[in-house]
Amino acid sequence: MGMLWADIVDKHVFDFFGTQQRPDVDADAVVNALPSVIIVVATDLAILRVNNAGEQFFQSSAQHLEQMHLDKLLPGDSPLFSLIRQASATNSTVVEYHINLSSPRVGHHVVNVQAAPLPEVAGAVVVSFQERSVAAKIDHQLTHRGAARSVSAMAAMLAHEVKNPLAGIRGAAQLLEQGVRREDQPLTRLICEETDRVCAIVNRMEAFSASAPPDREAVNIHEVLGRVKALAENSFGRHLHFVDQYDPSLPPVLGNKDQLIQVFLNLVKNAAEAAPLEDGEIKITTAYWHGVRFAVAGSQSRVELPLMVCVQDNGAGIPDDLKQHLFEPFVTSKAKGSGLGLALVAKIIGDHGGVIEFESRPRRTLFRVMLPMYSSGNGS
Repeated sequence: MGMLWADIVDKHVFDFFGTQQRPDVDADAVVNALPSVIIVVATDLAILRVNNAGEQFFQSSAQHLEQMHLDKLLPGDSPLFSLIRQASATNSTVVEYHINLSSPRVGHHVVNVQAAPLPEVAGAVVVSFQERSVAAKIDHQLTHRGAARSVSAMAAMLAHEVKNPLAGIRGAAQLLEQGVRREDQPLTRLICEETDRVCAIVNRMEAFSASAPPDREAVNIHEVLGRVKALAENSFGRHLHFVDQYDPSLPPVLGNKDQLIQVFLNLVKNAAEAAPLEDGEIKITTAYWHGVRFAVAGSQSRVELPLMVCVQDNGAGIPDDLKQHLFEPFVTSKAKGSGLGLALVAKIIGDHGGVIEFESRPRRTLFRVMLPMYSSGNGS
């Protein structure tokens, strides 16, 4: 099967150079350099060849994978298999977008797939797929933002309809405390404390009702992260090891400093709660991503989001049943959590014109935030 890659690459090289003198191209080097996962499977779904991207995707070596069948790596009802059968039966190339590939081995991925028959090997099909680009994930981001904003009307109602009666209840309890017996005073204090607690919850909800865009200016994201790290190291993250991997040349972010502190404090606090007590570690990374641009709905313009901040922990990972709803209000795995933290994070990042996404598996959960860069033309 060593000629499979050569057969595939040779055809494309010929198509490009035609009858001109062609360079000496090593087929394995070309295929392994591609970012897309490329697999050659036989009629019985035995894996004949796999490139480096495929090794990374399936988290196993090519030598091991080429002794396996593809249906042992993915569920038998995966839509990928119907595409392979269709390509083989029609002897033509088939393409499908946004296919869900999920299994305990590979996790959850949304990919674009192309399957094409390989004439040089009877019954063999070349399957190539790649995860949706960051830009394509913008649709999911819009869902996150919509979920966060879906509680805006409820927040406004709570602020108006609940906080006023609570103030009356608290005032009445304070008056009662002055006239009741000493042994009954703990009950009146309990009323005041619980009223304050409900007010605090309503105040958190009220943050969702703010519809005006935040005041934004040039913000040094490393100052924001420094403040967050200092707060964490002196409170909830005392037991953790923090690792910084900053790009010192990063330009300013177009953002609201206070809100960005709120965002990353929330992400770091979640990471701290997820990290193990013994060897807990939180890694905070910043980088500049060249060429990360998003299409703006309803226009021809593009928005650049080159500034990336990652918060990573080495905890147990996010439960699979929460992943699809993680940024929705009231979704949480914490026994005493309100489920509002990440929903508020999604709203603030959305208000900044940015994107937040995550990856999670045991010992590695990463939240990635991409934000716009400040320039003299977009300052406010």
